[in-house]
Amino acid sequence: MKIISKILVICALLIAGSAFAANEVKMTADLTGAQTVPPVQTAGKGSGTVTFNKDNNELSWTVTYSGLSGPATMAHFHGPAAVGANAGVVVPFQGNVESPIKGKATITAAQAKDLLAGMWYINVHTQKNPGGEIRGQVTVAK
Repeated sequence: MKIISKILVICALLIAGSAFAANEVKMTADLTGAQTVPPVQTAGKGSGTVTFNKDNNELSWTVTYSGLSGPATMAHFHGPAAVGANAGVVVPFQGNVESPIKGKATITAAQAKDLLAGMWYINVHTQKNPGGEIRGQVTVAK
């Protein structure tokens, strides 16, 4: 009887955990100079891992990069914009923007709609490329 009770508790925890995970959307971005508008010739590249929690509209991210023309001066999410278009900053990355950049923010329902529609991008800026050296569209991970 005790074993069955333990199994039931474990099953309940697994179901609860999977329900919570269903409310989290995993997203990614591959950052290159070619995606910057206008394109930038750079050896820089990067990647972003983004998690969006639908329950509380919390966005968390880790952005890593290498090969930039110099130190990153700032980095942030921009939107709404499709690939090939520019937009304003929607969520700035606070503090140190050395790789890896980690952070969290709570976004609005309208921002969440744009994010989930693939209309946000990550942009990393340098002194040589103040408009952005590498950029990557944020899309739902496959």
